Amino acid sequence: MTARAVAKTRAHRASAPPAAGGAAGAVQAGHPWPLGAHLEDGGVNFAVFASAAERVEICLFDAEGAHEERRIALPARTDDIWHGFVPGLPAGTRYGVRVHGPYDPLQGWRCNPYKLLLDPYAKQLDRPLKGAAWQYGYPLGQDKRDLHMDTVDNAAQAAKCVVVDPHFDWGDDRHPGVPMEDSIFYEVHVRGFTKQMPEVPEHLRGTFAGLATEPAIAHLKKLGVTSIELLPVHAFNDERRLVDLGLANYWGYNSIGFFAPDPRYMAGNDVNEFRQMVKALHAAGLEVILDVVYNHSCEGNHLGPTLCFKGIDNRSYYRLTEDHRHYLDFTGTGNTLNASHPAMLRLVMDSLRYWVEEMHVDGFRFDLAPAIARNGMGGFDHRGPFLSAVAQDPVLKRAKMIAEPWDLGEYGYQVGGFPQGWSEWNGQYRDRVRDYWRGVEGSLGDFAAALCGSADIYGPSRRGPRASVNLITVHDGFTLNDLVSYNDKHNEANAEDNRDGESHNRSWNCGAEGPTEDAEILAFRERQKRNFLTTLFCSRGVPLLLGGDEMSRTQGGNNNAYCQDNPISWFDWADERRQDPLLAFTQSMLKLRRELPVLRHNAWLTGHADEDGRRDIVWYSVWGQEMTPEEWTNPAVRCVAAVLDARFAPSHEEESGRSVLLVFNATGEDATFTLPAVARHEGEWALRIYTGEGFFDEDGARRYAPEAKLELLAHSMALLTQAPQE
Repeated sequence: MTARAVAKTRAHRASAPPAAGGAAGAVQAGHPWPLGAHLEDGGVNFAVFASAAERVEICLFDAEGAHEERRIALPARTDDIWHGFVPGLPAGTRYGVRVHGPYDPLQGWRCNPYKLLLDPYAKQLDRPLKGAAWQYGYPLGQDKRDLHMDTVDNAAQAAKCVVVDPHFDWGDDRHPGVPMEDSIFYEVHVRGFTKQMPEVPEHLRGTFAGLATEPAIAHLKKLGVTSIELLPVHAFNDERRLVDLGLANYWGYNSIGFFAPDPRYMAGNDVNEFRQMVKALHAAGLEVILDVVYNHSCEGNHLGPTLCFKGIDNRSYYRLTEDHRHYLDFTGTGNTLNASHPAMLRLVMDSLRYWVEEMHVDGFRFDLAPAIARNGMGGFDHRGPFLSAVAQDPVLKRAKMIAEPWDLGEYGYQVGGFPQGWSEWNGQYRDRVRDYWRGVEGSLGDFAAALCGSADIYGPSRRGPRASVNLITVHDGFTLNDLVSYNDKHNEANAEDNRDGESHNRSWNCGAEGPTEDAEILAFRERQKRNFLTTLFCSRGVPLLLGGDEMSRTQGGNNNAYCQDNPISWFDWADERRQDPLLAFTQSMLKLRRELPVLRHNAWLTGHADEDGRRDIVWYSVWGQEMTPEEWTNPAVRCVAAVLDARFAPSHEEESGRSVLLVFNATGEDATFTLPAVARHEGEWALRIYTGEGFFDEDGARRYAPEAKLELLAHSMALLTQAPQE
């Protein structure tokens, strides 16, 4: 929009708030790139994209961020970027942005110079954001609501941006570079992981520094995961509704600062704390994956707060409806950021490169990724602006890119729909595995497909099994312990009358709802937990373990603990949890996965014979005979065995090239399997895992010859490896 067109809009333009003093003559034109506030020799360069603005001001504050000391109108405009160089400003300067321009929601404009805004490119905020009345650009309680601009200045209460010194001594830090197919993701919340860990100094608990401590890293290393997937760490806002209820947006899927670590997770006032954490994790060989939320912001719908994008350039940053006042909502949050617009696309790409180049992270999990990948018409497009930009970006080529492949818009369910180079959270894997182990009739075929890497989903895009990030539980839903302990959600603590959260969880309480003292039910639950974990780590694809599942972490049946920043969500590090036999079982299972390349190989299992007549996988019935088509389609069949031939998976000198026999019984009765008469010349089978009992090391493993009988309890499974030749 040109300046002449802006002047003709029906916008209400307020006279600007009184300007603070300052030597405006000292300000120079500076340059339009890079965007944001950048420390340079002799001062700071500011650059802000604002296409409809008539004036953009940088407001400078005292060291506490309480008093506005100087207001500077950026003197130059290059295209739609306002910029200026302010001499004499040091690192640590606190600042905010004011944008003078049209306030006309009926035309999609919401500029309000009375509201101090965050710089979209700010690298640090001076305080956490907490929802309050001062965040709104219109007067609350008025009949016209957002159609009337609020003229009360909010600078005293608003969060301030901080100019940062980019220097950091990375030393010999390197990306661990774990191949995708060898990765084991561990989803964890920065705060919840160490908040109750007694070995971590109290002032560091729940922070980046706490996660970097030796006790925290020791648990991760002992467990055997390769990659830490952190729930959102970008600066976010607690919704006013939650604040009024005494709750918080614990998960952080309410972002507003795509370059700034949230102050809640910093023990001190220094963004280098995040870098120190990454450096420490890298030194331990652990990757850092960030869960990022570029699909929406915390500014909500037309009645939401004005903190940043809405007040700077609403029509560029958001997808609006035809009436311009309202927002297209593919996310369920009230708005959708418009990554098909050059300004928003540039911001997303600049943010991603910043976290790789400047913060040394190893990859990203994209929340509601189809919302970002929609084109200018609003449709999902694997050749659209965002996915095309990522595909050609040389920096992001070395980062792991993982999509949550669904949003709430039309054609928003895109499991299998992302292009080559991307992996995806596989929700169908979760559903198929849950259905099988709770005994759903007709679930065997889908379960077998999931175990083999979900070729039916990812094969058409010519991606290998590593495209599938396999998951049983994640932050959103039941924990593993609760999955086998509750049929129904119990979200009363969320103060929404238990209406929130998924109602169809594919869970099974094993005979009692919640805690019980029934020994038989408790034993059954432990067996089911081992079944889920063993299936997860035996499947082709990339396993994701929800943090705390290895210690039977419970949320008391809450399957939507997004607002519970308290012991409901925090890890319980009591001795009882640390001594949970499931922890040792999980450690052993992860070690076994590392030792068996046949479980990790990034190739589809086809069952086709090679020139020697060998097949990469062969399926057998409980009788030890190859499965027939009739058995595959019989809805009552839930017993099956599979042999994975190690000759079809590459092995290295330090790895075992052993074949694997998997045996499954998802019925409610004990079953006797006849082990298949295969590969007699390669020796006996060694029982390494039996979920009815636990894990067996190599020396303690029971040996079975082909055609021997193997007894399995109801709802249990076994993993056997080929015993070495004498």
